Amino acid sequence: MSTLREVLETHVRHGSVPGAVGLVARGERIEVAAVGSAFTDGGVPMARDSVFRIASITKPVTAAAAMMLIDDGRMAASDPVGPWLPELAAPMVVRTPQSPVDDVVPAARPITVLDLLTFRAGYGFPSDFSLPALAPLFSELNQGPPEPQAVAAPDEWMAALARVPMLHQPGEAWLYNTCADILGVLIARVSGQPLPEFMAERLFEPLGMTDTGFAVPPDRLDRLTGYYRADAEGALELVDAPDGQWSSPPDFPSGGGGLVSTVDDWFAFARMLLDDGSVGSRSLLTPESVRQMTTDHLTPAQRAASGLFTEGQGWGFGGSVDVETLDPWNVPGRYGWVGGTGTTAHIIPATGTVAVMLSQVAMAGPTPPVLMRDFWRYAASV
Repeated sequence: MSTLREVLETHVRHGSVPGAVGLVARGERIEVAAVGSAFTDGGVPMARDSVFRIASITKPVTAAAAMMLIDDGRMAASDPVGPWLPELAAPMVVRTPQSPVDDVVPAARPITVLDLLTFRAGYGFPSDFSLPALAPLFSELNQGPPEPQAVAAPDEWMAALARVPMLHQPGEAWLYNTCADILGVLIARVSGQPLPEFMAERLFEPLGMTDTGFAVPPDRLDRLTGYYRADAEGALELVDAPDGQWSSPPDFPSGGGGLVSTVDDWFAFARMLLDDGSVGSRSLLTPESVRQMTTDHLTPAQRAASGLFTEGQGWGFGGSVDVETLDPWNVPGRYGWVGGTGTTAHIIPATGTVAVMLSQVAMAGPTPPVLMRDFWRYAASV
């Protein structure tokens, strides 16, 4: 059987990525491989502590932060968000998803915390990216590829969001991404702390996630990898250098995709989930909150209509949950997600497995690249 290093090196050798770092752990067995380079010029070897823009594998971390506030009794999943997010107290919804942005009706009921956690609040990306009401999400809210320095501060961002109609009534349909950013603002307002401070105090410091945050300090920029995109011919173009978008704190800390991290930091987060929310003798989350995070909450019809889930996946809080076995990498109960910057992180509670792979080439769309599939296949086999 191939080793983790051999799996990753195959893709570096073929030129699809300059480098990658992978970690697969089951019980006390931990296998880590760092292959290739941090940049296309090959000058900086990839290392176990290389720092990556982790994009949407930020989402499970944001969901965990929200669950901490629920465990604290400061909000409940059933609570309407209006008291903390007055911008969304009386939202409007397009009459049909295909309607123009000015053909709207009032929301049939308030948006709840649960709607945000399950991505069913009515805001976000459907499978049809041509719908008229989607345009403001990209033009006014910068809900496209991560560009942290281009997004307005939370209050201004929420004011803009309030002018955008929802695509669906609350609870009706699963839509991607935007709910995680709204959830980040909600966490800050409920806690009375900026999102980076809350996450640092409640998650990163207790878990020893020393390299995780919304920006990279100057003394660690030498460990931040380049971020690339493949052009039409497959050549890699630099999108962001270490002194770029993540070299200073953003005005809007994105709960949907703003974090940088390392494989060991995300591994620490994953182990906490596998240990029912505990690290050592300290409980960060209740077992029930972890169970809610890692349980599929979608109806079969919502899964079928999601457009992004074609391989037997549902959705928990902040991440997908495998509900069918369609391929070697589909393991019922597997929880986690992928990031558009070339990252993937999952846990398999039934086997106590953690699988984290960080690379630095943007995904071309919602379909995971071959590198991720090969990594998942390997992680499911060990």
